[in-house]
Amino acid sequence: MTLLDKTAIDDAGLSEATAGDYLELLKPRVMSLVVFTAFVGMAATPATLNPFVALIAIVSIAIGAGASGALNMWYDADIDAVMKRTVSRPVPAGRVLPEQALVFGLVLSALSVMTLGVFVNWLAGGLLAFTIFFYAVIYTMWLKRWTPQNIVIGGGAGSFPPMIGWAAATGSISLESVILFLIIFLWTPPHFWALALFKSDDYARAGIPMMPNVAGETSTKRQIFVYAVLTAVVGGLPWVLGYAGAVYGVASAALGLGFVWYAWNVLLMPAGDRAMRPAKSMFGYSLLYLFAIFALYLADSIVERIVMGVALGGSGA
Repeated sequence: MTLLDKTAIDDAGLSEATAGDYLELLKPRVMSLVVFTAFVGMAATPATLNPFVALIAIVSIAIGAGASGALNMWYDADIDAVMKRTVSRPVPAGRVLPEQALVFGLVLSALSVMTLGVFVNWLAGGLLAFTIFFYAVIYTMWLKRWTPQNIVIGGGAGSFPPMIGWAAATGSISLESVILFLIIFLWTPPHFWALALFKSDDYARAGIPMMPNVAGETSTKRQIFVYAVLTAVVGGLPWVLGYAGAVYGVASAALGLGFVWYAWNVLLMPAGDRAMRPAKSMFGYSLLYLFAIFALYLADSIVERIVMGVALGGSGA
């Protein structure tokens, strides 16, 4: 394409977006975590869901998560443009026009909620609608730019997927699904604040009141440790309350101790440490922790179903 052609495209208000750019708008890495935790919530229920209906539910939740990402990228284009971590995203980079990202997000939002509500149930559809609204409006448009507690309160948006999965399978909400919600909710602050510690310059440049920029490193490190302890405790509740077996209990305890240990290293990190290796290690381990906890929960649920099936088969014989 010549410079003249590109100028003509820009003047006409067109974009050079590819399918890959629209895929990037969906935040596929975040979407994959949402889908996984929603699937675990669905699989952990005592209900047996029709495989086709289950597929519709998972796809709807995935599309809803992607829609939230697109709306987030549309609204945050101004601050994304000044942050090194986000400057190459499709909207600030000019590959997707802001209005295109907005329409894309709104259409996907409506499509995902209506599909989940009509083909699965409206409790799940309503929870998905609230999650999209919470992330796109409450978190992105309000909390993120207003308070250092943005991640604490806004973390609720990313915590709903297992509850939505549970509701999709059962049409209800249970204490078990609430505990899965709480694991993600309490995990979110130490995960993101660890990132914020070594990306504080980026957030300061964008004017986002992240905890390290407002309360300082020392306070942030203390809060990371407190939330890590709470996460480890709540991560073990499924075993304590009888929702999961001993293998999950032992493994979740080991993972929780690891989470606390990494948070302790962050707490002891010297002031003014620009390398911030403990914070970077904490951020990496936090991703492993959440995936491992939910993978263990999924495995425990599958084993329980197999055992129950064998037991019922034996009694029937």
